[in-house]
Order: sequence, then structure tokens, then C-alpha cells
Amino acid sequence: MCHRISMLFTPTKIGRVTVPNRFVRSATHDFLATEDGQITPAQLALYGRLAEGEIGLIITGHAYVHPAGKASPRQIAVFDDRFIPGLASLAEAVHRYPSKIFVQIAHAGRQTRPKDCGCAPLAPSAVFEPTTKVMPREMTEDDIRQTIGDFVRAAGRAVKAGFDGVQLHMAHGYLLSSFLSPYTNRRTDGWGGPLANRLRIALEILRAIKSGPDPGLPVMAKMNSTDLLDGGLTLEDCLEAARRLEAEGLDGLELSGGMAEAGRGSMWPGLRPEEEEGYFVEAASRVKAVVKIPVFGLGGIRSLSVMARFIGQGRADLISLSRPFVREPDLVRRLRQGLALKSECISCNKCFNPRGLRCAELKSSI
Repeated sequence: MCHRISMLFTPTKIGRVTVPNRFVRSATHDFLATEDGQITPAQLALYGRLAEGEIGLIITGHAYVHPAGKASPRQIAVFDDRFIPGLASLAEAVHRYPSKIFVQIAHAGRQTRPKDCGCAPLAPSAVFEPTTKVMPREMTEDDIRQTIGDFVRAAGRAVKAGFDGVQLHMAHGYLLSSFLSPYTNRRTDGWGGPLANRLRIALEILRAIKSGPDPGLPVMAKMNSTDLLDGGLTLEDCLEAARRLEAEGLDGLELSGGMAEAGRGSMWPGLRPEEEEGYFVEAASRVKAVVKIPVFGLGGIRSLSVMARFIGQGRADLISLSRPFVREPDLVRRLRQGLALKSECISCNKCFNPRGLRCAELKSSI
């Protein structure tokens, strides 16, 4: 095994947690929870197979911190203590193996529908959402303070459930992302305008978690490097946000991009040649140059040689994959054993099935 490839299978640290290799299962909504957000046997089986397949770090599908933040049917919930036992069983299923698991805590913001969240969707500003045809309600100061508390309490539940850390969902146009983006945040008070104000809600969440009962809890963020939308977040803003988050104790950063109305999110359809794999890795590399915390690279990565090059060249510290693990939950083990050189995933995006996450090619759910 060449040196670059072998580096993929070496451990690394995220805060106090040692991850056994450089492979990350990026947060992936599976449509397998109960309608009210409880963990199901199908999810225990899914996460168990991912851990058995030797993925170093598994990040759960986005878990909503308040009913108003529910984005999709059968999404994991973390807004009440009654969900702790189910979440604990999920952590236990993964911890039977060396893998680590973080909960991604999230609020959908304006990218939900009243039928899913049971309310008028919330947003930093009342900016019409054309994909759902919803005009969200601009959040009040009390709404914002409530939401900060919701995220902090969700992190506390993750600790009680035995997870290794949490990831703040600050990407893809969801609530924290929409605060950070100048396109969706048009406020003129202390929560809008300059970058420091637009980032404020995320910083206050991070500070509160880090000053809580478990200040050493690893906290990562998934953040847009670009909204892929005119008037949206710029890479320069992303770099400054990364610096500020690190200064407040953030332990890792996964770089992505896009939002619903941009017509392009993080999972671009169609296979790409090797030289075009990792379409968000250049942004990750730019961020890595200005922070010392681990940075995750992603974006249609499929080939072992490409993964090894990104790690070997220091452009990213970890490699995030989503769709390949739907098709091949044992991909990491097969790559390590020399049984595969790339994923068989064809990036058709048909795996995101409302009846349950599954590879359309294999006709079965993992």
C-alpha cells in the first residue's frame, strides 16, 4: 500500500475523540425514523452496517432541535428527552465497533413546509422560498433566543445518549445557514448585516455548548463555502467565519455548498472524471490554510487515488462521503483490503427515497 493511500487508514483527532481512519459518512437523511422522530430497528441495522464496514466517523442524518425545525418526513428528532433512549441505542449500535458517531443537530428554517413543521416556517428575514412556495416568518429576538437554547439542549441530549460529539448544520440553506447568508439574512439589527452579526447565532450556540456541563464535547460544523446563488455567501465570508468559529472552540469543519433555491445542493448528479472529483475540496483547502482544526473535503469523491491525493497533499484532513455508503456500506473495508479502487456509486441520486434510503441500482435498502 503506497504511503498516500495508507494515510487514509491512519487515526486522527477531532477534539478529544480519536477517529480510527480518515473516512466520514456525511450526514444523510434516511427517511427511516418514525413519523414523530423516534429511532427504528431499520436505522439500528443501517448504522450497525456502516460501523461494521469500518467507517471512521459516522454523522447521523440531520436531527431537528424543535418541531418548527423539522425538514422532512420520518426525520430523526432530538428536541425532547423522550428521544434519548432511542438515540442511545443508535450510539450503542455503532460503538460495538471502533467507529465514532456524532449527531448532526439542525433546524430547517425556511426550507420546510407548514405540513411538515406544523407552523409558519421561520427565517432570519421574510424572504420568499420559491421551491416550497412559502413566505417564512421573520424571527423575533425571543424566537432567536429560544432557538439557541434548543440547539444547546439538543447537544446535552446527545451527551446523555452516549454520542461522541455533535455537528451544527450550518449549510444548505437551513436556519443557521440562512442567518449566515446575506441573501436570506436581510436584518438590520444585531443579527444581520456584517458577517459578525450574521454568524452570531452560531457563535452563541457554540459558546453555550462549550460552557455547558461537558465543555470538552467535540463540536463540529457543516458550513457552506458558497450558496451557489447570486448575492449569497462568498468564500471570503466562509474563511472569516471559519477563523471566528475556531477561536470560539470549534473542533472540526466540513465544507459544502448550495441551497434549495440555487437548484444545486451538495450532491451533484452524474459521475465525474477523477480530475473533477471533490468539487468542494478547493474550498476546504482554502479553509485549511487559515485554521488548525480538522477540515473535511467532499463533493462527488469516488476514487481511492483521489482520496489519497487530497489527504497526502494536505488539502483536507478527512474525506466525507454520503451516496457511496448507501450503495456500499462496507466500502472502507473493501478499499483497505484492496478489493476495490473506487466506489460503484453512479451518483444518480435515486437513493433518497421517501420510503427509505436505498440504492436504486441494488433494489434494496441498506
